[in-house]
This record gives sequence, structure tokens and C-alpha cells, in this order.
Amino acid sequence: MPWHEASLREVVGTQYFAVLTTLGQGLPHSNLVSFAATDDLKSLVFVTGRNTRKYRNIQDNHNISLLIDNRTNKPSDTSQAIAITVVGTAREEIDNKSLFQAILLARHPQLRHFVEAPGNAIMLVTIREYIVAAFDKTQRVPISQ
Repeated sequence: MPWHEASLREVVGTQYFAVLTTLGQGLPHSNLVSFAATDDLKSLVFVTGRNTRKYRNIQDNHNISLLIDNRTNKPSDTSQAIAITVVGTAREEIDNKSLFQAILLARHPQLRHFVEAPGNAIMLVTIREYIVAAFDKTQRVPISQ
């Protein structure tokens, strides 16, 4: 398996948080979100309140990115850290909401109250590509849906 595929599965499968970036009024807006990936790594899911800037931004512009990394804030990160940029589109999942709630809760059972709150939305990210970057190399990994 090429280094980027193994790194991709390792980082996405072990990290609990990502930095979500949306666009609103022409400006980027970033937030920390808890996420979970589908087994095929073609989609990610997170939850957010409908009364948030990130939700409004996604409603206006579905294009998003997420940054997932495994840094430890140690000097060894120079040779060992991997950062993955997820490029895709996000939308509120309505038709298969319970399926994606279950995926998210399997990874984050402590978020049950937040995930199931009526004012919150399950957001599904359809991934176009991953950009896997180590200190000295970068690889684009397109995702076919």
C-alpha cells in the first residue's frame, strides 16, 4: 500500500477532531468539530447546531475543507506528523439521518445528547479528494463516488 493510503487510513481512523473551514460573505471561517468517517472513506459526518455560522455558511456554499492531523506538538513531528486536508461538499443529511447518527455515535458516544438534540443537524461531507501531506511530501488522493 502506498504511504499516502496507509497514512490516510491511520490518521482518519485515529483522530477524533478536525478543523472545518467554510466560507461566508467571502471570508473563511474555521471551527473544531468531532467527526467520524464511513468505512470506505468516501464520506465524513459531523454534527452542528442549525443556529450557527458554520451551518449558515454551508447552506450558502456547500464547498468545505477539513484539516485532520496527528501532530503531538513535539520536535519529532517534523519527521512523523501527517496532515490531511479533506476537500468536499457538505449538506444536512435528512434521508439517512439515523444511519449517520449511528456512525457518529459509534465514534463519539459521549456526544449522544448533542447528536440527538432537535436543534442540531447531522452534516454529511461527500469527499472529492484527500491531500495527504508529510513534512517533505504531498499526495493528492481523488475519491470517486
